[in-house]
Amino acid sequence: MGNLVTFVAMLLTTIYNSVLILGFTLAYFAIIISCIVVVLSENRNPIRSMAWTIALLFLPVVGLIFYLFFGRSLKGQHIISRHNKRKLLHNVRLAKVNLDDTPLSDSDRQLVKLSYTLTKYPLTKNNRLEIYTHGTDKFEALIHDLECARDSIYIQYYIFSDDVLGTRIADILIDKAREGVSVCVIYDHVGSLGTSRRFFNRMRDNGVDVHPFFKVTFPQLANRINWRNHRKIAIIDNRVGYIGGMNIADRYYDKSGQRAWRDTHFRVEGDIIGSMLRSFVVDWYFLTPDGEKLDMSLPENPIRNDCGIQLVTDGPVNNWDNLSLCFLKAISSARKLIYIQTPYFLPTDSLLHALEAAALSKVDVRIMIPRRSDSRLLQFASFSYVTQCLRSNIKVYLYEPGMLHAKTMIIDDNFVTAGSTNFDFRSFENNFECNLQIYDSEVNHRMRDIFFRDLEDCTKLTYSQWKKRPMPQRAVESVVRLVAPIL
Repeated sequence: MGNLVTFVAMLLTTIYNSVLILGFTLAYFAIIISCIVVVLSENRNPIRSMAWTIALLFLPVVGLIFYLFFGRSLKGQHIISRHNKRKLLHNVRLAKVNLDDTPLSDSDRQLVKLSYTLTKYPLTKNNRLEIYTHGTDKFEALIHDLECARDSIYIQYYIFSDDVLGTRIADILIDKAREGVSVCVIYDHVGSLGTSRRFFNRMRDNGVDVHPFFKVTFPQLANRINWRNHRKIAIIDNRVGYIGGMNIADRYYDKSGQRAWRDTHFRVEGDIIGSMLRSFVVDWYFLTPDGEKLDMSLPENPIRNDCGIQLVTDGPVNNWDNLSLCFLKAISSARKLIYIQTPYFLPTDSLLHALEAAALSKVDVRIMIPRRSDSRLLQFASFSYVTQCLRSNIKVYLYEPGMLHAKTMIIDDNFVTAGSTNFDFRSFENNFECNLQIYDSEVNHRMRDIFFRDLEDCTKLTYSQWKKRPMPQRAVESVVRLVAPIL
């Protein structure tokens, strides 16, 4: 009798466990199917939709976790209300240019109009611009301007490190706050995870108004971790601005036995400051209700010239992929040359086809990427596109000295765009980014000279040479290519 009871108990336990497992399995697959339905119903880029579908189907549990954290879309949402945004846009009055009075080509005018339609930032003139390709020069200039600040300092960086450079800048910000200067700092919470909380608290305790962007806490982990503020902006006294690709970190300085990261950053003065100020204020208002208390007045601009500059911002909440569309329009309008520098080359299908069409039309298309990236995964993903580029007569160069972190594109004789935007899916779809679009032949030729100086430190790839790379490398590239749209 005892054996029978034991047998029945074991049988019931087995049935219970089987039903439980079956229930969990059915629930899991129901969730997976629901996620796939959501992905397909959003009518995203087909390649991106396919990448998520593959991840959900063939990476059990891991694919679902990745989708919950990195797969959802913020398109059409607002980080601040439309009413508040209109109020802020009204408070920062921007100087506008009559396009009919400019020497721009028809294609450049169309690009200006497209950019304005997407972002509401107009083309400006009466600007002065300096180009920095080494962190030492850029940060010494920035530090000098910070030390000379009298009224306000607004800083926004993806990474604000607590290393030697970061501590030096933090000390200056604290000193200026004690002098009565309004000092406001935005840093990206995920980008600056390596920076100690004590570092930012020290600034707060000494009068610096510091806020993390999209702070990631446990209840909001899946809602915030994927969307990062990648912008790098500094505005001093609403008169001088800095914008580009350099973060506040020691790796942009030359060190003994180590080459600093090669990047591009601009120091600007003139009417473009109004656009940069408006961009900062919108982000600041999202983080704090005191956004309207910022000084939004612009001093009189003594500069008089025809240096045309337009700010283009982008983010996951926009209805359109602003920068991707602007890049596509600019590339499609090229007649002579397209020179691109980017740390990660993961183009959307449309941008890759535009580059191929340009190269096959005998436009001189050159792409420069680092041989050794700071991310092995992104390096393999970038390399997976090289064969296709070489087949279409796009010239590909590997930068040898170290990490190439510059994000620039030079087109024909009059156009340059540069800023925080990498030539990859994440920058175009998931990050808050900002670029300058510069319509000026002098700046174009200066940037072209810089590009050719960098070519001296590069290895040019050939199709026959590239085909001989090891089979394991090609296999890894092919696998990583499948999920490139979601990296």
